[in-house]
Amino acid sequence: MSAAEALNAAYAAGISVGVDGNDLVLAAPAEPPREVIDLLSRNKAGIVKLLCPADDDWSAEDWHAFFDERAGIVEFDGGQAREEAEVTAFESCVVEWLNRHFHKSDPNRCAWCGNFDKEGHTIVPFGIDGTGHTWLHPECQQDWHQQRLTEAVAALTDLGITVPASHPIDTTRSAS
Repeated sequence: MSAAEALNAAYAAGISVGVDGNDLVLAAPAEPPREVIDLLSRNKAGIVKLLCPADDDWSAEDWHAFFDERAGIVEFDGGQAREEAEVTAFESCVVEWLNRHFHKSDPNRCAWCGNFDKEGHTIVPFGIDGTGHTWLHPECQQDWHQQRLTEAVAALTDLGITVPASHPIDTTRSAS
């Protein structure tokens, strides 16, 4: 079992997991199940790594809170079923991850194929002025975007945010 799966088991058992230095700090309303404590112990190093903020200053716990908040808003304020709320929350996490891990690129080369401008294949900016642009040929954008979605899903999965079963985006397609 991975560190993310051990964290998910802890969250499902009602255990709050934090980090103090290299130690795990647990809080629970009742005595936690021994098998969950054993899982946390076996995966301690990986859990500490997950819960410590990454380059974007968000820890795995922050991502779970973001997901839960979005799902709650859609479910309770929006009146959607929990399954639909989790799909929307996951999509919000993907967008947030992409925004926090934006790739600026050289405006003279396509970030996907590496080629320069050529007649009929002009490199154009994708993105917004506040974060910068990724420069791509329009025909390269779809494959580049699919790769970025796959990266986001993999990163979120590593953090313990799992893809809802009914998620409509195919994140398994390999970009060519």
